[in-house]
Amino acid sequence: MKKVSTILTVAGLLFLSSAQNIYAQAEAVTENLTFHQELKLRFIEGGPFFMGIVLVTLILGLAIAIERIIYLNMARTNTNKLVKDVEEAMSSGGVEAAKELCRNTKGPVASIFYQGLDRMDEGVDAAEKAVVSYGGVQMGLLEKNVSWLSLFISLAPMLGFMGTVIGMIGAFDSIEAAGDISPAVVAGGIKVALLTTVFGLVVAIILQIFYNYIISIIDGIVNSMEDASIKLVDLLIRNK
Repeated sequence: MKKVSTILTVAGLLFLSSAQNIYAQAEAVTENLTFHQELKLRFIEGGPFFMGIVLVTLILGLAIAIERIIYLNMARTNTNKLVKDVEEAMSSGGVEAAKELCRNTKGPVASIFYQGLDRMDEGVDAAEKAVVSYGGVQMGLLEKNVSWLSLFISLAPMLGFMGTVIGMIGAFDSIEAAGDISPAVVAGGIKVALLTTVFGLVVAIILQIFYNYIISIIDGIVNSMEDASIKLVDLLIRNK
């Protein structure tokens, strides 16, 4: 037990010494580098394999996030104005005029309104069921590909930690090959370990911000859909 404790103490001191040595070397090398150059240098030092995979998760995650943000912003509708316009259309031209208005209006709320109006001849209950059912369909479209974004958020730090483990294994392989426990021997492996972890966490943080923003937009649209559905049912009851 005492031998294990001694080994752990030596390993801890070695890690701290190596980290200080790496920091001093990095500070000397990157003193005159721009942020872009330093980022590129760190990326290369982290190793092409794991750093490349982490970069791919960032690119794919950002692509999904940008696509969702554009889609969701286009899906937003002024529900109060739409309800008012539908009511006016029904008063002036009947159900067909209201359906035409909804057909020419973008967004999930207008699509739900159209389904409800299309079932109005079958009764208010049938129209309400159509609104509820199609509301679930529209919610699925709003949440499309968001699960993939969540996957990339979880995957990026795990890949970084895997790179950390691989780097530490490489460091101990270097110790075994050299037969010497010195900071210079293990500095490269520890540097790779630290850099992959940092980049993995940075990617996860960036994607998490986008994910929370997208979820907040979806929640707002869903609340608008539910409120508009209630108003539509009330409107259909008044005009049955």
